[in-house]
Amino acid sequence: MLLPNMAFEWGAVGNWGDFWNRGGADLFQGMAVVSLDAKGRLPVPARYRKELADSYASRLVLTIDRDKCLLLYPEAEWDKIRAKLTALPALNRKVRELQRLLIGNAPDSEMDNQGRILVPPKLQAIANLDKRVAVVGMGNKFELWDEDTWDRNIATSLEDPDLQDLRDEVGISDLVL
Repeated sequence: MLLPNMAFEWGAVGNWGDFWNRGGADLFQGMAVVSLDAKGRLPVPARYRKELADSYASRLVLTIDRDKCLLLYPEAEWDKIRAKLTALPALNRKVRELQRLLIGNAPDSEMDNQGRILVPPKLQAIANLDKRVAVVGMGNKFELWDEDTWDRNIATSLEDPDLQDLRDEVGISDLVL
């Protein structure tokens, strides 16, 4: 026994139920490069498959982003975004454009038994996805990038002096960039 004479109670280690009930969606971080197959199937990084299957029943939603990448949300996270978008005043032309962009290009998706999702050809074209795709965890969602585009963006960001200023503005100046 590693910890003799210690009684453990569920309350003593924290409320893990709250962690899992929120789906652990703040755990999506890091980057993995995966291969998009000829049929448009994209493997979700293996380390997230079980969580997505258990917490979200493998139900995901894709949509486009103005940065020319795709966003992949667990369905429950997407529902929050969609609710905010649909609550905006539809009489505003720019709001309708935003709704069309995000909601109108948001097919439902479900991971298959091999942990893959289908990326429709139109969405592949918008994000310039060919073979190698960078899957980037961004907290409650993933971004899907063409690998070369992702690499160029990272190289540009590393040289951007405005990011240093932003880092200072948002109070994370102890991070080194």
